[in-house]
Amino acid sequence: MVEPKRYIPTPVGFLMVLRQGDDVFARLEALMRSEMIPSACIGGLGFAGRVTFGFFDYEKKEYRPKTMHDLELTNLTGTLAWKDGEPSIHAHGTAGDDSFRTFGGHLLALEVGRGSLEIIVTVIPTRLERAVDPGIGANVLQL
Repeated sequence: MVEPKRYIPTPVGFLMVLRQGDDVFARLEALMRSEMIPSACIGGLGFAGRVTFGFFDYEKKEYRPKTMHDLELTNLTGTLAWKDGEPSIHAHGTAGDDSFRTFGGHLLALEVGRGSLEIIVTVIPTRLERAVDPGIGANVLQL
């Protein structure tokens, strides 16, 4: 079986439609490489089979992760840039469960659940880099 196409060009970037089981970050990184995207803003929504949120612990300079399953991603927002020659994704999200409780924060990992997940990629023509800010110990987008 032929794998369905995952993205199409738009006047300002790309529209991605990801499918069940897709690793969202891996697909975004592949898009950045194949289309030579210098940087971009992203927005999306859809079904999350597995999502790992992270809350940044400033004392330890690391994320405290929490993985959740079978949620509806009500918002995905972020930026695509580069760090040390590799794609660097900074994304946050909000997702809800079947009891209409919502959860959100920094996204560390995201896998598409049953159905699909749609992402708008708005390309920025300037190549942007991330670097660790020593004051907070986290990657910061450099302008």
